[in-house]
Amino acid sequence: METPPIVNEFTNDSFHIMNELLKSSELKKIQDDYLYWNKVKYRTDFTNKTEVWSAVKLHRKINSTLIKFGQYQFTFPNTDYIQRILHFFDLNIGGTLGSNIGIAETDKTKFIISSLMEEAISSSQMEGANTTRKKAKEMIQKDQKPSTKSEQMILNNYVTMRFISHYKNENLTPELLLNIHSSISSKTLDNKEEEGQFRNNNEIFVQDVMSGENIHQPPPQEELAFLIQELCDFFNKDSDDFIHPIIKGCIIHFMIGWIHPFTDGNGRTARALFYWYMLKRGYWLTEYLSISRIIKDTKNQYEKAYLYTEKDANDLGYFITYHLKTMSKSFDALKEYINRKQKEVVQSARFLTIPGVNERMAQLLKIVYDDPERVLNSKEVEKRFAISNFTARQDLKALVDLGFFKIIQVNKIKQNYIKSEGFDSLIQKMN
Repeated sequence: METPPIVNEFTNDSFHIMNELLKSSELKKIQDDYLYWNKVKYRTDFTNKTEVWSAVKLHRKINSTLIKFGQYQFTFPNTDYIQRILHFFDLNIGGTLGSNIGIAETDKTKFIISSLMEEAISSSQMEGANTTRKKAKEMIQKDQKPSTKSEQMILNNYVTMRFISHYKNENLTPELLLNIHSSISSKTLDNKEEEGQFRNNNEIFVQDVMSGENIHQPPPQEELAFLIQELCDFFNKDSDDFIHPIIKGCIIHFMIGWIHPFTDGNGRTARALFYWYMLKRGYWLTEYLSISRIIKDTKNQYEKAYLYTEKDANDLGYFITYHLKTMSKSFDALKEYINRKQKEVVQSARFLTIPGVNERMAQLLKIVYDDPERVLNSKEVEKRFAISNFTARQDLKALVDLGFFKIIQVNKIKQNYIKSEGFDSLIQKMN
């Protein structure tokens, strides 16, 4: 990757070009997208591209804040885009009065469970888990034991996210961070002794997957204890100079990846900590967002955001801007998902006309109507609707008694439920 020119001082030309770019609004576009040197040098008609970069860096320096972790300095900017999107998030994913996202009170638990599954699956797939989304959801919903390392990774993520959601108001400590890593990495590392342990050597290099090039060497192991404690303090305490909570969450995410305190599982741990910090600071809708799914689909940009930050003097603007755009896409995806689910509820309403069928049973009928090969069990129904196992079994038994489902005996205790031979004729009579 091309390293940008080093800017040691700003000249009169730097100020002149900066003012010209401000007048033309070109600088605003460069800063809102937080473009790297390889894009900036092609954006203007100025001949001296190094001076153009110097002008861009001057503007960023004027509008940046300096923070330190140990001996390392980082900066982060305050662009127009960042201000606008933070205001939007404050209105829509934080606060205590709710959001216009349209989640009915009765559906909240259902949507939370679904988003936790999506987050667990996508975060694990980014780190190499290769099972399908459908199979992974089925494993979680039916409370099945994982049969592969990929399934174990996904289950670990899901369990960890549930834990964080429950203990979201706790402070971060080095010990709790180790517990999070132990939960996320359980039974998935080559060396079991590395689960829930900080790395004890410096033989850690982050490599470019395509080229095999070493692109980041984390701080030495001797500095880990101090850096992790500083990160915990950053997580738990407000600094003298105000930093917006979402920006802090992005920095926490970045720092776990940059410090690389574990031999493996750093990415999953970093994304879990961001999720935790957002919930801790009152951004309750984060619990419904599957941010890792968007990151997985833009993994190349995610990796470049890390690289650009390190190549350009630890300027966190690249990572923060990418992260905020990812959150925005995740919010849009949530709205689409809710609209789709609400339509499904409307479509299942016709099954409610059947005597003895409640809303949950109507949705189960629609599931089997849409997927005739579907196999259900009480554990899946329990998790899907956040009800007791007794209530789930009662709903399924009622559908058996009505003739829509039939029982498949798995063993002396466990039963599955499938579409009955008379299902279609009963539906036709209903229509």
